[in-house]
Amino acid sequence: MKRIFTIITILITLSLAGIIFFQVSWLKNMIALREEQIKEKIDEATDIVGHELEPYKGNYSPGPTSKSSVDNMFTDDFSMEFLKPATIGRRFTAAELNEKIKLAFKKVDLEKMKFEFGLANIDPRTSLMGKIERQSENFPAEFNDTVNNYSKGYALLTPSGSAAENLAADETLVIVGLNYKNFSFQSLRLRIITAVLFIIIIITAFYLTVRTMLRQKKLGDIKNDFINNMTHEFKTPIATISLAVDAMKNEKVLQDKEKIGYFSGIIKEENQRMNRQVETILKASQLEKQEVDLNLKPVHVHEIIKDVTDNFALQLEEKKGRAELVLNAENDLIEADEVHFSNLINNLIDNAVKYSKENTPVYIKITTQSNGKNLHIKVEDNGIGMNKETLKRVFERFYRAHTGNIHNVKGFGLGLSYVKTIVEAHHGHIKADSTLGKGSTFMIEMPLKKNAS
Repeated sequence: MKRIFTIITILITLSLAGIIFFQVSWLKNMIALREEQIKEKIDEATDIVGHELEPYKGNYSPGPTSKSSVDNMFTDDFSMEFLKPATIGRRFTAAELNEKIKLAFKKVDLEKMKFEFGLANIDPRTSLMGKIERQSENFPAEFNDTVNNYSKGYALLTPSGSAAENLAADETLVIVGLNYKNFSFQSLRLRIITAVLFIIIIITAFYLTVRTMLRQKKLGDIKNDFINNMTHEFKTPIATISLAVDAMKNEKVLQDKEKIGYFSGIIKEENQRMNRQVETILKASQLEKQEVDLNLKPVHVHEIIKDVTDNFALQLEEKKGRAELVLNAENDLIEADEVHFSNLINNLIDNAVKYSKENTPVYIKITTQSNGKNLHIKVEDNGIGMNKETLKRVFERFYRAHTGNIHNVKGFGLGLSYVKTIVEAHHGHIKADSTLGKGSTFMIEMPLKKNAS
């Protein structure tokens, strides 16, 4: 079973890793493809503007006419102005170029994309961009940022055979698409969020599957431990009763009333022992189903602690141990079910006795303190203690610390679970602290009875 569980976990893990890998690869490819599409659209928008501006390179017509230019038509300066080579920079202002580029971006569905542009003449000797004629505000800085931005240039050449051939300087229009990678990511935001959401769902499903499998395995282990413990606990009294019955069949025993009474007492005692074990299991079942009704009434905790401790006097004497009571609480009156609360204290002391060290006198110290609202009870022992793993699970139903193959501690692992359930049923809190080899401490906090006198 353990091997199958391991194989299933490995297969599910590999499947999950494969799905996530292909999902991430798909996302990367989708984003890269989108970036290439954005570049192509910037190229297309640049070509649209370039084609629109090219016809203006073929004549001598100066830029936008003004009243002053009309007044100077017949002056000597007019002929000089007319004979200047025609350039796009002289014909259009930066605002007009910006508007043309904006319309081109709208045509290619990049209306929301920000851009910068520059118009410069081309050096005839080097064929490189020369003096800037027109530009947007941040063009120089954005043009140099080749990591986040994408630039596209369009050469505006004078048409061959036109009147301005060899007279007008060639120009280039450069358009810079800003943050094209981020723009690509934003345009795919919904798809990316959906893909990430599905990855999270897959991981969550994997986690819940493995967690459920671990829980089922844990429940299986608990069930097996419980069956083993129950078998052991019932086997001993059954064997004792069987021996007593066989002994009573002996003719010599039948004629001896004293022996009959002795063996009858053994049978009765072992029968009561089995009844107590059955009651323990039934109570645990009732507590799990929240079926136990508490008979709450004012109870003095100090009296209960003293009575329960007195019941362990013989057991402590056999182990040469002792119980020290430091009952310092000024107020020990709480609302509690006397029977269940007595069982609570009884289980804690019984636990300390059961898990005591061999060849070491048992020492149990019970301390109480109180403040205005709560009563604090501390039960300390010098037993074998618990490791961190056991300490985490000590209040779980049916859980018992492993003590090797020696079954020297009897029980079903219900005692501390019962204690925690009863404490919480009284609106209290319990926690445990322990050091392996040095002992354990259980701290209980219970609300005091309101308006107690």
